[in-house]
Amino acid sequence: MIDVIILLVLVAAIVVATARFRLHPFLALLGAAFVGAFALRLAPLDIVPTITEAFGRTLGNIGIVIVFGTIIGVILERTGAAIAMAEAILRVLGKRFPGLTMTIIGYIVSIPVFCDSGFVILNSLKKAVTVRTAANPIVMTIALMTGLYSTHVFVPPTPGPIAAAGNYDVLDQLGLIIGLGLIVAAVSAAAGLAFAQLYRKSDIPLLPEESEDAIAANASWEELRASYGKLPSAFVSFLPILVPIILICLGSVAALPTAPFGEESPLTIAFRLLGAPAVALAVGLIVAALALGGARRDNDSFSDRVAEGIRVSAPILLITAAGASFGAVLAASTLDDVLGETLASLGLGIAVPFLVSAALKSAQGSSTVALVTTSTLLFPLLGSLGLDSPIGAVLAVLATGAGAMVVSHANDSYFWVVSQLSRIPVATAYRTLTPATAVQGVAGFAAVWVLSLFLL
Repeated sequence: MIDVIILLVLVAAIVVATARFRLHPFLALLGAAFVGAFALRLAPLDIVPTITEAFGRTLGNIGIVIVFGTIIGVILERTGAAIAMAEAILRVLGKRFPGLTMTIIGYIVSIPVFCDSGFVILNSLKKAVTVRTAANPIVMTIALMTGLYSTHVFVPPTPGPIAAAGNYDVLDQLGLIIGLGLIVAAVSAAAGLAFAQLYRKSDIPLLPEESEDAIAANASWEELRASYGKLPSAFVSFLPILVPIILICLGSVAALPTAPFGEESPLTIAFRLLGAPAVALAVGLIVAALALGGARRDNDSFSDRVAEGIRVSAPILLITAAGASFGAVLAASTLDDVLGETLASLGLGIAVPFLVSAALKSAQGSSTVALVTTSTLLFPLLGSLGLDSPIGAVLAVLATGAGAMVVSHANDSYFWVVSQLSRIPVATAYRTLTPATAVQGVAGFAAVWVLSLFLL
């Protein structure tokens, strides 16, 4: 029992350190690993090897994948490809169902682009469509916010779910995570859109800056669009996303026990090689460089975009590796036996990753930190939860992602990006944006639970 109390104190300390004292999660997790190693009575000479080996192993497993995925997202953002994708979807869907249109745009754009960056990019488009269609601005804001948020926590190559897959040791199942993640994200996004419709006839006042006429709104979008120069075509814009996803899925199919492409045939070997996440993302980066490398904005070069992608991915890599070190310390202790028996007796199963992740997300604000910390905490306990099979661990990744949405409020940077850019008063944001993330998180977990009934 004392070990369980130590764990609770460590988790509380991580939350307080990151949320209250603004300590970087990397230092908080690494500090918890060292303190926990002594508190949980690991052999002193085993502490440093346990922490450093887990740290290095995690970077080796997912480092390249996260860096390449982040660079691709930066390229799509800086070259105007994200805008080209949004306009292509708008042309197909039209303006008859503006809320649905914004949800779908957000759902697709946030697969490679961080949700907060995606909202910044698409905010002008959202305002222009709102004015053109006379839609309710609250509805449009929630629709875009939840659409972006859904794929952000469920679908690789976004770093959060990749990190969770690495910590749950199912990086070789990334194709399955993408396929099931797209389904769960669609359910989550639909729930967010349905919640948004509750405000369709509401008359909630916004801050004064939002009260602009159609000309001003359209000019804002046109100015943003013009700043990128000539936009790439929709086909070229989608390629850096589609190529890696197709390769990963083909690699997963080729690795099936039934060997659909032949046992050890050249095609099977090729698909498995190209379908390895690091290779698939490298191919996606090459496609982005060849197809979009010539696009320029403010003398922004391809090398500058790569450098920015590395800068953006570095904190994520360090947080993920530090979280893995913390998890390795827990796994090396006797805590997993004690806690495993307790959780198994409760019979919560797939609900445990969701509940732990939701608690961490609500407490400290970062979805990525919630995904990383929960997956490192629970990996040693998957057997006790009945999730130690490959498909069980895949569902644990998705359940953790669902929890990482619940809820977005004042300690979440995304909450402030959305509310401030949309000119929504803080009190109104708490009544609209925060419950929207709760609804879509619960809906996402419900979808995971239904999948578990058929797959486990």
